[in-house]
Amino acid sequence: MSGRHEHAERASGKRRAEFPRGGSTESHILHLVLNGPLYFALGLCLGAIVYFSAPFEPPLLGLVILSAIGAAVIFGLRRVEAFALRLVLILCIGAIGGVFVSKVHTLVRPAPPVQEMIGPTMIEGWVSAVEPGEKGVRLRIDVHAIGGLPPGRLPGRIRLTHSLSLNVAPGRFVRCWAVLRPPPQPGMPGDYAFNRQAFFDGLDGVGYVQGRCRGGALGPERGLHKKLRSTINVMRRSLAIHVRDAAGERAGGFAAALGSGDRSFMVQEDVEALRRAGLAHLLAISGLHLGIVGGLIYVSIRRGLSLWEWFALRVPVQKPAAAVALIMTALYLVLSGASISTQRAFIMAAVFFGAILLDRSPLSFRSFAVAMFAVILIQPHSVMTPGFQMSFAATGALIATYLVWRERRQAMAAGASGNGFVFTLQSLVVTSIVGAGATAPFALYHFDRVAPGGLWANLLAMPIITFVSAPFAGLALATAPLGLDEPFLRAFGWSLEQVLMIAHWVSTQPGSDVMITDPMPAGVLLVLSVGLIAVCLVKGVRYRILTGVGTAVTAAIVWLSLPSLVLHWSASGEVLLRDAENGWKKLAIADGDGLSPLTLNDLPATHECRGKMCEFETSVGMVAIAYELPTCIPDAALTLLVDASPGRCSPGGRVITWNDVQKAGGLSLVRGWAGASHIRAVPCGRRKWQPCIDRTEN
Repeated sequence: MSGRHEHAERASGKRRAEFPRGGSTESHILHLVLNGPLYFALGLCLGAIVYFSAPFEPPLLGLVILSAIGAAVIFGLRRVEAFALRLVLILCIGAIGGVFVSKVHTLVRPAPPVQEMIGPTMIEGWVSAVEPGEKGVRLRIDVHAIGGLPPGRLPGRIRLTHSLSLNVAPGRFVRCWAVLRPPPQPGMPGDYAFNRQAFFDGLDGVGYVQGRCRGGALGPERGLHKKLRSTINVMRRSLAIHVRDAAGERAGGFAAALGSGDRSFMVQEDVEALRRAGLAHLLAISGLHLGIVGGLIYVSIRRGLSLWEWFALRVPVQKPAAAVALIMTALYLVLSGASISTQRAFIMAAVFFGAILLDRSPLSFRSFAVAMFAVILIQPHSVMTPGFQMSFAATGALIATYLVWRERRQAMAAGASGNGFVFTLQSLVVTSIVGAGATAPFALYHFDRVAPGGLWANLLAMPIITFVSAPFAGLALATAPLGLDEPFLRAFGWSLEQVLMIAHWVSTQPGSDVMITDPMPAGVLLVLSVGLIAVCLVKGVRYRILTGVGTAVTAAIVWLSLPSLVLHWSASGEVLLRDAENGWKKLAIADGDGLSPLTLNDLPATHECRGKMCEFETSVGMVAIAYELPTCIPDAALTLLVDASPGRCSPGGRVITWNDVQKAGGLSLVRGWAGASHIRAVPCGRRKWQPCIDRTEN
């Protein structure tokens, strides 16, 4: 006899209480009690979106007055039992909090120090990170000195593109002959605001190296914090090099990216194949990687402790397993570089394992709300990024699916034990389908494309990542102190070679990567986001289907009603133009030093109008592109003049010159829902991260 105490009946464990259902007042109140944190977190998200989308900086006094009015309204209506009103109040409280948090984060940060082009000049500093780029590796440098700038005007951290062979590494002091400029602002309405992201990430300027960066004479940075960060960056680089060399030439860069977050060794063709196949999420150290690492550690320790009978009968084995998993994910966060997406993923993992330690359900909308609240409190600007939106959309949809699946399994097979392997395969299929569907609207909005082949690519690749790559990576980590990790790293690299083979095969299939012909307006994304939230929260298959259909119809109506972009002339000299017959075109008609917009970035640029006159029929009339003409084209609704100044035009004609575009940083022609059109430039000087930059000398 083992001495184990046998219960007469099977232990039922924790069970959910029976709650009132239907449309009663009690069920509505209970719904708000259970989902109140979620609605508050959604309100925070809404408030942050409103703050960062506003065309002006909200005054602090106005926010205080608005908060006082909101508090008075809430106090006056505290006894009102109307469900809809209570829900609106919760959302309003959260929205006010989201605006305040965002405002505080903006106030505590200094104004961008770089507001004009600098150089070419000598820039000295310490390399803190090496990142991949299309035109070369990107060096993040902690600035020590810049030729011609006094110490009081020096930026703190910059990013330089290095196109030649790289002979420096993180932690090294370097001297680079380079050109530096402010972070690029969006040149067209709705384009990605890199300057806002750079402002909150502490990136003060970007530029490029003329020649090659060389090592300098100064030693490591001073200060405990800077030395610690430099040491971690050196360790990451050394780990990436070791993993790359041991994993093999074909997938060494991919293995280094997964192991350390350093993607500078990745081959650009592999990156493009992973992106077109819908597997680009594997390159970012995100919730998937932390989930696999934490999940493997949690399951291994829990199963191992369960074999120790004396301990398992006295201590809930899931708690020490969750504690160790939380510590290891924190170490993985540090070793992977602690990027913004990794920090967000760690917060969600910490909420998951923290819920286990506190005897709460880790997969619930309450845990989801806590994670969203924590991320917004720490990084409110991240609500505008695709990483935040796609990760929380996928997580919320998966939690809703899991809750429904759990109820059905409990109702259909109470007390029966199923096949664990079959259940795992079913989970992978459902996860791929739900995740792809939930993130598709955000991929369409931010990247103007969606990868239908990503469903099949994930179904083929994720079992390899989960059951082969992750275990071998874990074994390599466990045997590294003994120097026995190379065989496991080689097996790790072999498994990733199969993933790359899948990515290249899927990316070459017809229809694997679809680009939309018209950029999605932000209002459509808002409608689809609200619809996704409603589908996750409503009960019953019928109501979910009705909600989904209603969301799709509303989104289509909004898309057709909102103003549409007809033409954009960027500071790079390229023109994005929507022809009435052939759709979008990208025309290279001038040479500028600005950046092309990310919207429809994958369209190939043609030179069919270089040096000659072209005419295109658009939804607002004929658009003409001309060189060195004394007058405008009489029949054109809009004329683009490249090498000439505008002369006298017909009453209905308008002119945009290349000088106007260079001064404004880009001009757009937008058609309203009533048919009227107007020329629009992205405003500057209204937000702290978007100063007005003098471009007359560029």
